[in-house]
Amino acid sequence: MLERMGVSMEPIEGVEEVIIRTADKDLVIKNANVSEMKMKGSRMFQVIGDDVEDRLREKPKYTKEDILLVAQQANVSEAKAEQALKDTDGDLAQAILRLS
Repeated sequence: MLERMGVSMEPIEGVEEVIIRTADKDLVIKNANVSEMKMKGSRMFQVIGDDVEDRLREKPKYTKEDILLVAQQANVSEAKAEQALKDTDGDLAQAILRLS
């Protein structure tokens, strides 16, 4: 009946885990059964699993604005500024000094 309406549903083989990432945590579904449903140009996924783990995500100790400030003050690229902030655990002054 679904096929007559232009809907197809197929299982996805070999799925080891599914990760649903939110702003503050990851939901990890291990040994998940996943099916894909295609309908009118859209795709939907059905995930079934009973082994779900919540993992809190570590938030960076600096913001995009901090990266831009360090890059501007030290006259370096944003990538170098971000690495300096990682190395100094988000300490702006230390990051700028390290790059100067």
